[in-house]
Amino acid sequence: MNVQDQIKKYITSQPEPKYSDMQALHQRILQMLPACKLWFNDGKNSENKTVTNPTIGYGVHVIKYANGKTTEWFQIGISANKTGISVYMPGIRDKTYLSTEL
Repeated sequence: MNVQDQIKKYITSQPEPKYSDMQALHQRILQMLPACKLWFNDGKNSENKTVTNPTIGYGVHVIKYANGKTTEWFQIGISANKTGISVYMPGIRDKTYLSTEL
C-alpha cells in the first residue's frame, strides 16, 4: 500500500468529528505545501508492537544529532489520539511563534 493510500485509510478510520477535522487539516496542509513529501508512520516498532499513535507527516526536516549524524523526518505531522488531534512541528526554530501568532 502506498503512502497516500495509508493516509486515506487512517483518516477514514477515524470517528466523527475527528474524521472531518483530520481531513480538513490534511487538505489545508497540502494546500500550503502542495509538492511536499508525504510520510506515514503506523506507530509500530521493529517487533510490530504499537508504541505510539499513527502519524501523517508532511515535508522534510533534517534532524542533526550531537554526534554529527543526520536523519530526515517530517516538517509537520498530525496524529489522532483519544482526546483530539496532535499537531507536531519538530523543525520550528522560534518556539513562541505559534502562541504569539495565533
